[in-house]
Amino acid sequence: MSTPVSGPSVLPDPLVSERDRRFMAQAQAAAEEARAAGEVPVGAVLVRGDEVIARGFNHPIGGHDPSAHAEMAALRAAAQQLENYRLPGCELYVTLEPCLMCAGAIMHARIARVVFGARDPKTGACGSVVDAFANPQLNHHTTVVGGVLEDECGAALKSFFADRRRASREARAAAAAAAPRASETSEAGASCASPSAPLDSPGALESPVSEPR
Repeated sequence: MSTPVSGPSVLPDPLVSERDRRFMAQAQAAAEEARAAGEVPVGAVLVRGDEVIARGFNHPIGGHDPSAHAEMAALRAAAQQLENYRLPGCELYVTLEPCLMCAGAIMHARIARVVFGARDPKTGACGSVVDAFANPQLNHHTTVVGGVLEDECGAALKSFFADRRRASREARAAAAAAAPRASETSEAGASCASPSAPLDSPGALESPVSEPR
């Protein structure tokens, strides 16, 4: 169920609409691009009215950029598209609860509304760990709604990490299986390097030991 996050400017639950689910589905499509690139599958779209201005997906590994979260990518693309670092009246849809870094950028961009899917119990800055948007001292207040397509967004993340853990286990198992073979090959190579007879004996170099001793 979609539920608003606590804070001073929170939309009531009935306003979580089919429109929200539609744009969140587009953010999910962006997240799949991150998955295809081997990145944690988080996607975002930035909307003005009923138009998607920009989209972005998580790519800090491939981009060698610790700030390359989906939200940051969408904000940067939208700012370039509109030729304005302020994006008033725009909404940001993202499949995972924004972190503190992204929350700060969202506020600087003057985003009117943030809608996120899955909650992030480790770094979420919309109520899960801290609530950056609930501070009344800030000079801009963004409305936040969480839990839109939460199960679907969470499942995408869980399956990604499950696949990664499985791949890691398989790689370790393959390495463990290869270790005895590598040891045998090394021993065989060492034995082959040792002549079966003194070097000055006839045929010594032509008759290496072919099996480990």
